[in-house]
Amino acid sequence: MLGLSLAPFVLRRPWLAKMLMPAANWYASAAGYRKLGLKFDDLIEEERESTQLALRRLSPKESYERVWRIRRATQCSYQHKLLPRDQWTKPEDDKPYLRSIIAQVEAEIAERDALDSMEVIKKH
Repeated sequence: MLGLSLAPFVLRRPWLAKMLMPAANWYASAAGYRKLGLKFDDLIEEERESTQLALRRLSPKESYERVWRIRRATQCSYQHKLLPRDQWTKPEDDKPYLRSIIAQVEAEIAERDALDSMEVIKKH
């Protein structure tokens, strides 16, 4: 499970979203992953079963682009350098591509577990 999120609560209240947006943008910028050319979904841990299954469901193009971004960021990290500003990930390009698939996989796993643990009681 990805965890609890306050995003739906905040997004239903435009005044709250408008108030928190500068802090959210500052935090995303301070995190530094965009300066390495990464997207937020590139940072999701791969060790979980649901993430592994979701990664297999990515299209070949998305999968290739993800691996390329991670390898490029790793190389920058080894060299202790950031990408040139024109190669940074722009906020409008940092769209989720993996979280929805992970949520779908987790729902399927939960359904499978519920069906596997179901007991059938035979009435006479």
